[in-house]
Amino acid sequence: MNDAQRTPFDSIEGAQEYVALLAEALEEAAAAIEQDTESPGDGPGAERRLQALRIVSYKLSQLRGHLAASRRILNDLRTLRRLLLDERGAAAD
Repeated sequence: MNDAQRTPFDSIEGAQEYVALLAEALEEAAAAIEQDTESPGDGPGAERRLQALRIVSYKLSQLRGHLAASRRILNDLRTLRRLLLDERGAAAD
């Protein structure tokens, strides 16, 4: 496969790197939303904005859980691939 057609999901390790980057971006977004929630501002629509920020925070929390599960699944797949292809034995020799 040439480099132009490569994607982050060509290997389990590539997918793990992608998920790690996504988790990092998620943490940055969650921190920004938390900061916005602490000072939603005044004026018309402030209560509605605060409610929306809380929903965003909740959805980011859900996504955090899904990413944690994805990391575990990718680790399991990598372990199973090593077992099936006897990569651990070859690496130890």
